Amino acid sequence: MATVTTQASTAIFRPSTSKSRFLIRSLGKLNSFKPTRLSSLKSFKIEAKKGEWLPGLASPTYLNGSLAGDNGFDPLSLAEDPENLKWFVQAELVNGRWAMLGVAGMLLPEVLTSTGIINVPKWYDAGKSEYFASSSTLFVIEFILFHYVEIRRWQDIKNPGSVNQDPIFKSYSLPPNEVGYPGGVFNPLNFAPTFEAKEKEIANGRLAMLAFLGFVVQHNVTGKGPFDNLLQHLSDPWHNTIIQTFKG
Repeated sequence: MATVTTQASTAIFRPSTSKSRFLIRSLGKLNSFKPTRLSSLKSFKIEAKKGEWLPGLASPTYLNGSLAGDNGFDPLSLAEDPENLKWFVQAELVNGRWAMLGVAGMLLPEVLTSTGIINVPKWYDAGKSEYFASSSTLFVIEFILFHYVEIRRWQDIKNPGSVNQDPIFKSYSLPPNEVGYPGGVFNPLNFAPTFEAKEKEIANGRLAMLAFLGFVVQHNVTGKGPFDNLLQHLSDPWHNTIIQTFKG
C-alpha cells in the first residue's frame, strides 16, 4: 500500500514532457509577438441619436429636433398644439434662467459666509431679516413688477418685436431680435444666440431647476443648506450619507 502511494505521488509531481513542449512553444510565440502600433487602430465615437430620450422609442412627429434641447421627451403630448409648444419653449427658457440665478444666489452666499469672506443670512433665513419695507409690502411690489414684465413678454411672444420700444422712455429701444434672446443691453458681451449656445443654456437651465428642487428638499429633510451638507458628508463620508439621513 505504501509503495502504491509513493509511486502515485511521484507520478503527480513528475513534469510532463508534453506540457514542457507546450510551454516552450508558447514562450516562443510570446517572444515573437510584436505590439500593434496605436496609429493603426481605428478610433470611433458613439453618439446618441438626437430626439430619442429613450433609445428605441420614436420621437413625436411634432418634435423634429429643430428646437434647442429637443430630445423627443413629451410622454403626455402637452406640446402637440403648436401654440402651446411656442409658449412652453419660452416658459422653460425663462424658468431655466431664473433657476440658474436662484441656485447661484442660494449657494454662493452660503459658501462665502461659511468661509468667512462675508456675513449674510443663509438663503432659508433671508426672509427673516429686516429690510426697508415689510415682507407683505415687498411681496406686493414684486408681484406688480413681475406681472408687468410677464405681460410684456407674453406680448412679445404673440407679436414679436411689438415691445422692443420702452413705453415710458421712448428713447430706449431694443434692436430686432429673436424671441427670448433680446440682445442690446441684455447682451452686453454681444454673444451670438447660435444653436449650440442655446443647447448649452437650456441644458444648464434644466440642471439648475433640478438643483433648486434638490436644495429645497435637502433643507426640509436636514435643516441645512447644500454647502453645509457637503461639509458634513466630507467630514465622515462613510456615515454621513443619504442612507443615514433617511434612517433618521
